[in-house]
Amino acid sequence: MELPLIEGCVDCLPSAVAAEKGGADRLELCANLSIGGTTPSRALLRQVKEACAIPVNVLIRPRFGDFLYDGAELGQMEEEIAAFRDLGANGAVIGVLTPDGELDVPSMKRLMAAAGGMEVTLHRAFDMARDPFETLERAAELGCTTILTSGQAADALAGADVLAELVRRAAGRIHIMAGSGVRKDNIRAIHEKTGVRVFHTTGRRGAVDSGMIYRKEGVSMGLPSLSEYELWRTNEEEFRSCAAIVHGLDA
Repeated sequence: MELPLIEGCVDCLPSAVAAEKGGADRLELCANLSIGGTTPSRALLRQVKEACAIPVNVLIRPRFGDFLYDGAELGQMEEEIAAFRDLGANGAVIGVLTPDGELDVPSMKRLMAAAGGMEVTLHRAFDMARDPFETLERAAELGCTTILTSGQAADALAGADVLAELVRRAAGRIHIMAGSGVRKDNIRAIHEKTGVRVFHTTGRRGAVDSGMIYRKEGVSMGLPSLSEYELWRTNEEEFRSCAAIVHGLDA
């Protein structure tokens, strides 16, 4: 993986295409980004791979909520990883914690075995772990290639101090990828404060209005705080602005 690098976080085909056109080096493919992301469908991966030439890593998260999984959920995750591997995914994006907030090493080993030779990113379950530096060591020992993190803060800029220490301790053994709240107006500041050279962003620019003409008021299909008539989409120009900054970090 050549650095600096920008990864587009996308949950639909139009966003994947916009991120690639905007300069993404890699995609993280999800479903349901409005709830933090869940495992996408295999059909969506097929569509994205047909439309995009850049590597695609797939989020493996069976549900919204915590990262404490039972045996049935782990079995489901193993099966999904193997299926996405066979479909040509570049990597798996995973994370499992123990009830005490430590990285669940045995469960991670199970999932990584299913991944075979794919890249493995430890996702933001990292940010819910008790000790970020101990978790860094366990992830490196497991052979994870990347940790996606906000520095255990509300966003990556707020977590800059922890991110900087993670980069120092990682010492090139594992990539530290800054995610959460990454935008064109803060990428350079995050880099300058932390030394991070790998960034993760949706590249959104506000919500896209639904094409629905008739709109039923007072009925919600999901979270009441979210409108049924607003779509979250990557904006090509917004992503291009982010990518230009990231790719110019070494200039």
